[in-house]
Amino acid sequence: MKPNRHSQGWMKSGRGDATTRHQHLLDEEGVLHKAIFISEGSGRGSDPSFGNISDPEVFPMARMHTRRKGQSGSKRPSTLRVPEWIDKEKNAKWVEEKVIELAKAGNTPSMIGMVLRDQYGVPLVRTVSGKRVMGILRENELERRVPEDLRNMIAKATTIRRHLEDNKKDFVSKRGLQLVESKIHRLSKYYRKKKVLPSDWKYSPDQAAVLLR
Repeated sequence: MKPNRHSQGWMKSGRGDATTRHQHLLDEEGVLHKAIFISEGSGRGSDPSFGNISDPEVFPMARMHTRRKGQSGSKRPSTLRVPEWIDKEKNAKWVEEKVIELAKAGNTPSMIGMVLRDQYGVPLVRTVSGKRVMGILRENELERRVPEDLRNMIAKATTIRRHLEDNKKDFVSKRGLQLVESKIHRLSKYYRKKKVLPSDWKYSPDQAAVLLR
């Protein structure tokens, strides 16, 4: 992430000589985040740019096109160690086979992780198998052509367009469609840059059904 130079500063907290730094960060997709640094100063008048600065705690601040807060999400495990409650039979091979089985059943990568967490007690695939879900799918040629987050936005745009065919005066949905397709173009540009998508890949509303295959 890179800092936004127009939105950072130091603020004195109620922890004696501790100084809290709030800094806005932009990730690779342009999403605004807020990081909090804690610096233990050497006393009154000390420069907050020196001292023992802890690692930042980064969390999403707001949505892209509104002033509201972002959507909530589940938290990742605090440690990468294998939990004590996992049975010995659930080794790396078992996890990989289960990921392949769920993928062939039509589940998305995020759904695979949720099923393993909620039904089998595997909090994180990487802690047990040493590989990510996408890595396992890629090795077994089960990866879809379009990434999941981009597919979800294309599906959302398709649903809005279908709604507008019967409700042509719904200007709120028209504006919503503009914002969703703006995100699609931004995210597809990022994936083309990272070579996840072909360099000639292009979003087209008429071809949305083909892109979702």
